[in-house]
Amino acid sequence: MKPLLVNPSYFGPVDLYGFIAQTEDFVFEKQDNYQKQTYRTRQYIYGANGKLLLNVPIKHREKKTDKHQKYKDIRIENAFKWQRLHWKSLEAAYRTSPYFEFYEDEFVHLFENKATFLMDFNLKCMEVVFECIGLDIDFKFTEEFDLSTEIYHDQRSLTLSKRKQEAELEEYIQVFQSKYGFISNLSILDLLFNKGPATLNYLESQKLLF
Repeated sequence: MKPLLVNPSYFGPVDLYGFIAQTEDFVFEKQDNYQKQTYRTRQYIYGANGKLLLNVPIKHREKKTDKHQKYKDIRIENAFKWQRLHWKSLEAAYRTSPYFEFYEDEFVHLFENKATFLMDFNLKCMEVVFECIGLDIDFKFTEEFDLSTEIYHDQRSLTLSKRKQEAELEEYIQVFQSKYGFISNLSILDLLFNKGPATLNYLESQKLLF
């Protein structure tokens, strides 16, 4: 099986982790250009009023003539306390979930310590998720950008937030499901805080769409 190729995301949606959990090894794309409106800067959680967007602010280009910026060079805008806002939103959404208190100490530092580069922050977010779900897998980074690679199972499109779902995800109990029904393919945190130690088994059992 070819190594899976994906982009680091702000935690990332459930189907992304389904692909990661069902592969033997994978590679993070580290040489691509930054794209707006992707899971690089956003995640969707289940709030009291339904689907809620949490978006990481980034610094704008210093020179407007610079049309392209490397993802790894993108800096986070810390002019306001977005991390505090995101953490409060997660607490409000998942404090009553079965496993929020079980995992909160693993995540809170991500929202307390100032983050500088977007990609570095996203990698930390994903690495904490890997540890929490017990995903023991080695990963590497690309050394150059290849638009149409043949050596990888290219799933970089999973970073796009406006795309179709890439897995047939089974329903699981969500905190506000009685109000708005099951919302599929939210942030991996929604699955983790609701399923806990059963998260990895869930991911490994989902039917991926190729």
